[in-house]
Amino acid sequence: MQIYNTQTHRKQELEPIEPGKIRMYVCGPTVYDQIHIGNARTFLSFDVIRRYLMYKGFQVTFAQNLTDVDDKIINRANEQGRTAAEVAEEFSNAFIEQMHRFGILDPDIRPRATHEIQAMQEMIESLIEQGNAYVADNGDVYFSVRSDHNYGILSGRDLDQMRAGERVEVNDQKRDPFDFALWKAAKPGEPSWPSPWGDGRPGWHTECCAMIHRYLGTPIDIHGGGADLVFPHHENETAQAMCAWHEPLANLWMHTGMLRVDGEKMSKSLGNFYTLKEVLDKYPADAVRLLMLQTHYRAPLDFSFDRLEGAVGTLERLRTCEKNLLWAAENGTGSEELDPALLSAVSETREEFTRQMDDDFNTAGGLAAIFSLVTSANTYLADAGTAAGGVAAKTAADALAELTGALGVTLKAEEDEPPAELVDLAAKYAGYTGDSAAEAADALIAARQAARKAKDWGTADGIRDAITGLGLVLEDTAAGSRLRKA
Repeated sequence: MQIYNTQTHRKQELEPIEPGKIRMYVCGPTVYDQIHIGNARTFLSFDVIRRYLMYKGFQVTFAQNLTDVDDKIINRANEQGRTAAEVAEEFSNAFIEQMHRFGILDPDIRPRATHEIQAMQEMIESLIEQGNAYVADNGDVYFSVRSDHNYGILSGRDLDQMRAGERVEVNDQKRDPFDFALWKAAKPGEPSWPSPWGDGRPGWHTECCAMIHRYLGTPIDIHGGGADLVFPHHENETAQAMCAWHEPLANLWMHTGMLRVDGEKMSKSLGNFYTLKEVLDKYPADAVRLLMLQTHYRAPLDFSFDRLEGAVGTLERLRTCEKNLLWAAENGTGSEELDPALLSAVSETREEFTRQMDDDFNTAGGLAAIFSLVTSANTYLADAGTAAGGVAAKTAADALAELTGALGVTLKAEEDEPPAELVDLAAKYAGYTGDSAAEAADALIAARQAARKAKDWGTADGIRDAITGLGLVLEDTAAGSRLRKA
């Protein structure tokens, strides 16, 4: 399996530190607001990477933090007249809720910065003792960037070629403009914790490094995040690890491309800024996932609602194909003549899907392989007619569910369940007394068939029209009748 390493600027073979196991960390959100769809793209990408590694048989330990103390949280709390802890708790819960809605697997470990103060202070003390950090007169603690002779190894930046003030904080407490805060002295009204250098709170770059060392050990196999984190955040993380523990923080650094909306940078000023919640309130999570997976995780993603509408149709095509295959498997007679072609298509699809995904998690290529199977399956169903079904149809349906599942796409949707209103219709037309919508659907189909056999066209048409009124179609096929969405 080849994976692109940001640090080396090339693809390299995945060689786990411990055979069969992967330790993986992805930077989580600063919890002061709902996450936007650009954030969501990063979290989705690493969810798929994690899922595929598990699909390949690796035991993956996945950690992701919540930054629940930060200037942004404090500012939002001050604006709203609340405590920083209240703001952080609200949006921590909101983030987890949206991740569940989006189909993102929970991390195995989810540390919160405010719960990891001791681990961060221990790392800072080690850096001070080794001459890589210093205490300023006001109680701040800074990392001495120039004490790390390897600084810039991840981003490729040369400090001497960078001007002070570009993406760095300049103040008179620092010995060098590029030094960054490991610990910030307490200010009135801000959350703080006691430390050997006085009350204060950790700097943003401090937490992930300490958490990784505590929960996963260093080095880890994979560290990930958005491309905007390469510098300074991840550069500062790896500098701390090298100086504190004299070993790399991660063997592989992976970063996702940025998201644009209709070809433009997403921003509130342009009116094209969307939260994940806003999008999921209007569109199926699996459709949003499909849209994002059509672009390689390292490439810029152009998001548009036109493309999202197309992804809704793409999702429906997948679900309809699987549903038709399962129907044929249960109701068809099977085709000895046509089965081998479909079974061969299943085998070829699996091989191509794996080949594409093994090449730096090429989800666009993986989806293309899946849709080649959809095309083959639809051709099989059309050509075989009543002879479709049996082992071949079930094998193809299982392959679709398996491969889409490796990408986190769910083919069985809640809305696929028959509507509850069918129970009342079945009671009226078929004398049904139960409360199962699925059983009610079968009872209505049987009642309509009985009415047609008795040439009671009024009742038969009444059943059909009532079902149509629920947004369903009663479809007669050579293999039997069934209900499906209109």
